[in-house]
Amino acid sequence: MNLRNATPADAAALAELGTRSFVVKFGHLYRPEDLETFLAGSHTEAKAAKEIADPQMRVMLAENDGKLLGYCKLVMACGWPEHARGARVIELKQLYTDPEATGQGIGARLMDWALEEAAGFGADEIQLSVYSDNPGAQKFYSRYGFEKTADIYFMVGEQRDEEFLFAKVL
Repeated sequence: MNLRNATPADAAALAELGTRSFVVKFGHLYRPEDLETFLAGSHTEAKAAKEIADPQMRVMLAENDGKLLGYCKLVMACGWPEHARGARVIELKQLYTDPEATGQGIGARLMDWALEEAAGFGADEIQLSVYSDNPGAQKFYSRYGFEKTADIYFMVGEQRDEEFLFAKVL
């Protein structure tokens, strides 16, 4: 497995994997119109291209033989300033793996990269949101020293999902 920075040519693959991963894991929770609205705003090729080009974001890909297996997006700014404990807080925006490749260490490699990138940037805290009914992800983040710091929410179309804000002081 190789890690590399995303380029504009990766936007379509990022959008496809983001859509597929979200739908496989969470699609059953939503009305079709809410899911469609959410995906149209979050997991499009245009949105991925904009994020790749954004100097405030870092997008790292995990690949094997040219196949995209996962990705991680960091926003080099604080997502929830009202809950920040550090002075230079960043957000782990997404850490997605291909549903067919889960359990192969992809998430661990991407998390290791994210923590190294945060340290190199001089961040003193990383925040992320995690669905309240996703114990597997919560356990994964806890293994890396993240802890629940607040109850927040996340909108998928018109549906409000209860989320947890997890954070790690660096």
